Amino acid sequence: MSKTNASLMKRREAAVPRGVGQIHPIFAESAKNATVTDVEGREFIDFAGGIAVLNTGHVHPKIIAAVTEQLNKLTHTCFQVLAYEPYVEVCEKINAKVPGDFAKKTLLVTTGSEAVENSIKIARAATGRAGVIAFTGAYHGRTMMTLGLTGKVVPYSAGMGLMPGGIFRALYPNELHGVSIDDSIASIERIFKNDAEPRDIAAIIIEPVQGEGGFYVAPKEFMKRLRALCDQHGILLIADEVQTGAGRTGTFFAMEQMGVAADLTTFAKSIAGGFPLAGVCGKAEYMDAIAPGGLGGTYAGSPIACAAALAVMEVFEEEHLLDRCKAVGERLVTGLKAIQAKYPVIGEVRALGAMIAVELFVDGDSHKPNAPAVAAVVAKAREKGLILLSCGTYGNVLRVLVPLTSPDEQLDKGLAIIEECFAEL
Repeated sequence: MSKTNASLMKRREAAVPRGVGQIHPIFAESAKNATVTDVEGREFIDFAGGIAVLNTGHVHPKIIAAVTEQLNKLTHTCFQVLAYEPYVEVCEKINAKVPGDFAKKTLLVTTGSEAVENSIKIARAATGRAGVIAFTGAYHGRTMMTLGLTGKVVPYSAGMGLMPGGIFRALYPNELHGVSIDDSIASIERIFKNDAEPRDIAAIIIEPVQGEGGFYVAPKEFMKRLRALCDQHGILLIADEVQTGAGRTGTFFAMEQMGVAADLTTFAKSIAGGFPLAGVCGKAEYMDAIAPGGLGGTYAGSPIACAAALAVMEVFEEEHLLDRCKAVGERLVTGLKAIQAKYPVIGEVRALGAMIAVELFVDGDSHKPNAPAVAAVVAKAREKGLILLSCGTYGNVLRVLVPLTSPDEQLDKGLAIIEECFAEL
């Protein structure tokens, strides 16, 4: 009997816990660039990119070649037992790419959550303080510490009890929803007045563009004031670039566009083109605050993933993907704004580079998020052969994370499908 999505979904439901969500009831069989083929042979245009992991597309030939070569040399030693050059080379290249005019060092790990966990460990060791300030709408991961930092209880920490203490929540600036830069800075000052002295705060962690929170871009003026506030109080600024990093926003790291540098930067997702790799890059003096043995992990900085990451960075150079990112973003935003002009349910189209969001409201009222309309568009698009994602605190935001290598014809076809979906709402 041939495999079907429905039969595999039944097996999945029997074997996999329900806490592992699945947005689309589809099982992928193969993929190339921005096209995915399911087990029934149907093709889909991929506007999700594995949630921002495939900036270089599915199975890029250069990345596959690099991984294949590494597979035949060495797959694992544990870097803390026997080192290998690709790990060091990735760190050297990341040190050169992360913004900041200071000496840097990089730690490699496996997942974005692990990178964020380690950034907090490093900040605490470097400052001798324990408190952390995160923001409303933040998403930083699913481990216990990162769940504490993540600003969304349902579904991420629902039913799990209280998360670790010593974490305080400030307001993320969001002009569309009435949170000004002054409001955001004032919310941090309120924490200092009501909850914790500045000398008890090790770090403030922020996404320069919120991911799960709704693709809201932090204003440059806010980032400058946040940097000044951290400097005033000896607090480390952590930029969580897990989703924005590796070229999604038109620069390799989004902080390059913010006018200031973070003390520590986390990265993951697209850095290794689909292979699990993440890390923390920061000021050398802070990165060295933890003694030997305090950082690492059995699979951290796998030689396979390091080979992939080196290939990803070469692909960005050879294929001019930062320029391509800007072109993809402009093409999609222009098309989406043309759709917005026809359908009042679309309240805002926003983007930094090719990190694009479409926010839906009831009757154009920004106080009435329209999650049902987003769910309907995602489902209708799937039926028409387009894979989309939703996000946002209220689930009312469509997000587009198409591979930067996708050809223009495919982008236009995706836009046409999106317009059809809105026409049918």
